[in-house]
Amino acid sequence: MSGIAPSAARGATLGAARARALARDGGGGDASARFFPTRRPRLSGRRAVRVRAADTPVVPKRKGERVKIDPNAVLQVPAKNIRNFSIIAHIDHGKSTLADTLISRTGTVADRDMEAQLLDSMDIERERGITIKLNSARMNYTARNGETYVLNLIDTPGHVDFSYEVSRSLAACEGALLVVDASQGVEAQTVANVYLALENDLEIIPVLNKIDLPGAEPERVCREIEDVLGLDTSQAVQASAKANIGMEDILEQIVELVPPPPDTADQPLRALIFDSYFDSYRGVVCVFRVVDGTISVGDQVKLMNTGAPATVDEVGIMRPNKVPVTTLSAGEVGYFIGNIKSVADARVGDTITSAKKPAKEPLEGYAEATPMVYCGLFPTDSDRYDDLREALGKLQINDAALCYEPEQSSAMGFGFRCGFLGLLHMEIVQERLEREYNLDLITTAPSVVYKVYMNDAEQTCVDCANPASLPDAGKRDRIEEPYVNLELITPADYVGSLMELSTQRRGEFIDMTYLSEGRTCLKYEIPLGEVVTDFFDELKSRSKGYASMEYSFLEYRKNDMVRLDVMINGEPAEPLACIVHKDKAYAMGRGLVDKLKELIPRQMFRIPIQAAIGAKIIASTSISAMRKDVLAKCYGGDISRKKKLLKKQAAGKKRMKQFGKVEVPQEAFMAVLKVDQNAPN
Repeated sequence: MSGIAPSAARGATLGAARARALARDGGGGDASARFFPTRRPRLSGRRAVRVRAADTPVVPKRKGERVKIDPNAVLQVPAKNIRNFSIIAHIDHGKSTLADTLISRTGTVADRDMEAQLLDSMDIERERGITIKLNSARMNYTARNGETYVLNLIDTPGHVDFSYEVSRSLAACEGALLVVDASQGVEAQTVANVYLALENDLEIIPVLNKIDLPGAEPERVCREIEDVLGLDTSQAVQASAKANIGMEDILEQIVELVPPPPDTADQPLRALIFDSYFDSYRGVVCVFRVVDGTISVGDQVKLMNTGAPATVDEVGIMRPNKVPVTTLSAGEVGYFIGNIKSVADARVGDTITSAKKPAKEPLEGYAEATPMVYCGLFPTDSDRYDDLREALGKLQINDAALCYEPEQSSAMGFGFRCGFLGLLHMEIVQERLEREYNLDLITTAPSVVYKVYMNDAEQTCVDCANPASLPDAGKRDRIEEPYVNLELITPADYVGSLMELSTQRRGEFIDMTYLSEGRTCLKYEIPLGEVVTDFFDELKSRSKGYASMEYSFLEYRKNDMVRLDVMINGEPAEPLACIVHKDKAYAMGRGLVDKLKELIPRQMFRIPIQAAIGAKIIASTSISAMRKDVLAKCYGGDISRKKKLLKKQAAGKKRMKQFGKVEVPQEAFMAVLKVDQNAPN
């Protein structure tokens, strides 16, 4: 009995404590819920997630009372308490910092796990301060009215190259935070992103960021937003993400102004994929917004545009780490993992539906990514050709917009002709190949896709991305080149210089608008081929870094285009060939041969460098030979001896030129970017 007494005593003490708890509660309810309010932590992803007993939000006792909720709880809230929103901004206006502060303010990520640019997972993103791969984060928030809400932040890429991905992210939202730097004001990308948001019928909440800076001018920026964008700024939030100012007001504005998603859980499943990436261990991970119906673990689904089938092995939410759940309903944002082997089968913008009870129509807006810029990638060491092919194959699994095909060059050997969404996309792919796969690459100058119509009976249209493969002039009827709508926002002091630049690049003036007393917006229609070279560098140089630009594809137009060939030592250098307008051909050819003369090292023989259109040479120069003084040992005697030595040297140089090979450095293949295109024709 002595061994049982202590245990019985503890039981009696616990029983008394429970009795006192029941007395405090008025005799009702389960007292054990007071002592054990939560279940044991459930491991998911990297951290343990504490889930409430019923996975339901805490209901306040009195109306209007704000109750502190567990930020890690997987709350099951009705559709009217869900808010899906995005953040849109010009580059470097504080979008990533604002996202970090909102995640930290709501307790979604513990302070010890927080880091700058939390939603940016790639090293390149952190180094450049831009968003390339989007992400999402689910936050729990109790508003001032006492209601508990689930806020889904859907990130967006921050560059014009990824405008399609931005449009799909916005299509998954009902509202957007428009972040504008209070010291810089409205920029070109701000205008473009607002138009995308308005096309998707989103509620836009203006946020003036960085108001703590000495140069902040919130009143001027508010006037710019109203005049340029036509948005009401009477309720604009003045905030500073870095100083944690105005974050509570932003969260309240999201709750009050962003409409909830419609409750369509009883309809057939339709979910919009706004991001997908490849996991080496689990296959493709699809990040989506459930528009209609529900999706659960074990469901058989299919993708309506690609037709790929899948079994839902795991479904969950992003916080921003993956947290598995059993079911997601209409209005919620999450991810699923199935047996999908390639991102090409689960493209951004596709619609997920049930395989057993499919929806009648997919969601609108799906389009396959179309490469706009092409360039050649060659390994400096020809033995690493197979390594480059394997690396490109791995990148394509994770990036459906990347395309490539083998290419052979007489100057650089074997390589690949690769297509990209834009210049930034090209730089990212090149940098990832060099970093992640330890490749040393030679990159040719970028070119765009031209539509070449042949002069046969059917008027066959051929897409030409490689200037070296352009059909001969006798076989083609016309060439059409892509045009873009270009929008420049600049201080008034640089308007004349930027108008001159745009005109020299064959731009057609459309409109000029005065945004404010000192800022102007210029609109042009300009060939894309003129933009992808060094236009952005010239823009920043002429405006001392203050101007910004944005462009979008317009159409293909017929122009008088010719192929400019470059020959080094009598041999055509295909990577240096380019398609230019006939009026600019001479200036481009003259500048190109002069630039190559500076870049190609001297040899023991003379090297002619020529630019030609077909068989007609339009510009020519030469690199003189390195001369050895063979007469140094002749200190006298008959002149015939000197002539004999000079004749022997000339014969040797002729033989060397016949069999010698010119080594062309990497810098020479980028010479087309360094040619002064602004020189008068």
